[in-house]
This record gives sequence, C-alpha cells and structure tokens, in this order.
Amino acid sequence: MGFGGMKQQFSRTFARNLQIPTPTMRAALFDLDGVILDTESQYSCFWGEMGRLFHPEVPDFSSRIKGQTLTEIYDRWFADDLSLQEDITRRLDAFEDQMQYNYIKGSRAYVESLRRRGVHTAIVTSSNQAKMSNVHRAHPELSQLFEHVLTSENFAASKPAPDGYLMGAKVFGLEPSECVVFEDSINGLRAGRAAGCFVVGLATTLDAATIAPLCDLCVNDFNSPALP
Repeated sequence: MGFGGMKQQFSRTFARNLQIPTPTMRAALFDLDGVILDTESQYSCFWGEMGRLFHPEVPDFSSRIKGQTLTEIYDRWFADDLSLQEDITRRLDAFEDQMQYNYIKGSRAYVESLRRRGVHTAIVTSSNQAKMSNVHRAHPELSQLFEHVLTSENFAASKPAPDGYLMGAKVFGLEPSECVVFEDSINGLRAGRAAGCFVVGLATTLDAATIAPLCDLCVNDFNSPALP
C-alpha cells in the first residue's frame, strides 16, 4: 500500500493524521528487541529483577530503562558503584548468552518482502555489539535481511535521542523523511519522530492506546494490511 492509501487507513487504525510528508519509503529502519525479535519480555524479567534488587523504590524500573544503552543505564542508576556495574554486566552477559532469539511473528517475512521491493533495510538498536554476536549466532541470515546493523557503539546518544535513526538515514545517503522507522517502545517511537522519519508503532510490547499518540501509524503486528 502506498502512503496515500495509508493516510486513508489512519481513521481505521490507531494512528493520527500524517504530519510528516513521506512520498516514498526508500529505507526501513527497525528496532531489534520487540520489533524483529521477541525478546522484550525476557529483558523485562532481567531488568525487573535488577530493579527489585538494587532499586526497590522504583517499581517500574524495567519500563524506565527501555531503549537505553547499558552505559546510560549505569550513568543514570548505578553511577556511584563500579563494582555493581561489573556485577550487572556479568549477569547480563550470562543472561543474553542463554536467551531465546525468536522472531516476532511476521517480522522476517515482512523484511524479506521489503528487500524484494528494493527497499533498503537496517537495524537500529541500543544493544551493543557483544549482544549482536549472540543474535548473529542464532540468526546468521540477518546479514542477508539487513544491509546495516547499527548498535550503541555507532552513535553518541541512544533513544529517545534521534541519533541512531539519523545515522540510519545517513548510511543510505537518504533524508530522514525518506525513511520509515518501526518501533515498539516509547523511547524508540520518540527517537523516530525526533529524527523526522515516518514512524510505525507496533503494539507488540505496549498496548496500542499507549503508543498511538507517538507514531504516524499504529498496527498490532506485521500482518496488518495498513503497513507500507
């Protein structure tokens, strides 16, 4: 469906009216966790446990840190205790080594369809390269699905800052307005909007009512006929 058809579809989805004119999608920029891979619930368990152990005064700790790099989490929540940072890093490394990296239903097929249409594809994630090594071991085909994988090492500030998605447009030599961002988290959606991209919100992690005000198009999953 072209963007003209998408705009007519908005009243029948959870999206608001288009404010960013996007005549064509030349690149699709995907968040990783909760968008391509079904990992958010696993991370919620891990960071929920870290919150209960070290910040019991913050009941929504796992939600607050979504979309942030490990460095930013440490700077905000554990800045005064380097030994605790090292302990959490060891725990996280062991956890990620044992995680299940299953695809979100429909995500791989949708990315494959974009590649057949000649649309550029990239992952833009706040995860680091060490975590991506685990992902690539589980899914060596990612190098065929995505032309670029941008991790926390590739940009100065993570979501909700726009840096990652601005870099995603730059690696393809495109303007942000020529790119579509696919996100599931509040920080990620804000990053896509701040970058000036057309933003598709996926209600895979949060409910549609929560994310709809932050995106141009909100869908339940990759099987939605409203997807570009």
